[in-house]
Amino acid sequence: MISIVSPVYKAEKILPELVLQLQNVMQKMLVEYEIILVDDRSPDQSWEVMKDLAATYSHLKIYRLSRNFGQHATIMAGLSKASGDWVVVMDCDLQDQPQEIEKLYRKAQEGYQIVQASRVVRKDGKFKKLGSKMFYSLFNYLAGMKINNEVANFGIYHKEVIRNVLSLGDYIKFFPLFISWVGFRATTVPVEHKERSVGESSYSLSTLISLAFNVIVSFSDKPLKLFISLGGFISLFSFLGGLWVLIKTLLGQISEPGYSSLILSIWFLFGVTFMCLGTLGIYLGKTFNQTKNRPVYIIEEE
Repeated sequence: MISIVSPVYKAEKILPELVLQLQNVMQKMLVEYEIILVDDRSPDQSWEVMKDLAATYSHLKIYRLSRNFGQHATIMAGLSKASGDWVVVMDCDLQDQPQEIEKLYRKAQEGYQIVQASRVVRKDGKFKKLGSKMFYSLFNYLAGMKINNEVANFGIYHKEVIRNVLSLGDYIKFFPLFISWVGFRATTVPVEHKERSVGESSYSLSTLISLAFNVIVSFSDKPLKLFISLGGFISLFSFLGGLWVLIKTLLGQISEPGYSSLILSIWFLFGVTFMCLGTLGIYLGKTFNQTKNRPVYIIEEE
């Protein structure tokens, strides 16, 4: 069996076409399948549309979260309900094209447990593509990982991979990084990425920045190490500067201390100190949230 999991948010106009295309593709492949749609508490009529579709399509299972938990928590909710030997994860906006599932599945039959779709030519806006490239470049540097910005959620995954992904206890969820972290035999397949036909991305600039910030803090402690290095550099620079001032004073070349340099040094060091303390506080806050052990999502209806 193949389970197809898709998080839903503001997709009332595109859901009928999504389910129809998925059914046509899976029937053509001649495999058992189930379609799992999880509503991340959309503010539109997505849930009503999903209920109408569930009454028509016997292979469709629908779930609704109690509030908006975010895309990746919603994916986790869908994965927890998947019973297939293979699980396809894809967005609901049809930029991930259902007809590419067969290509991913055939590649998986060559012995791979993870086959991810590589969007060689992304049909997103310039801002989103630039933001994605910058995020993954920064994350790869800070976390010491190699995540390809051409790869997102779309792919097919063996049930053993999904079992291990669901076992990860991180409070901050980010599906592509979980897939990269668990390992297993993995490869990518180039696919055609389609332009969004209805609506626009639900990720605003502030949402993207918040997600990037949370993911980096959750997966990497390198910012703390960088501040340790910065502190060491400042200490060395201060020592050399102090030694230079001492020598100049002993030689009688400095008759009175410089007020401007003193004030600038104080403000600079205080700024660095508070930045370091703020970073440390953020990590402590994330640790506090982790220890609460709250559920990442709550399913209200199914």
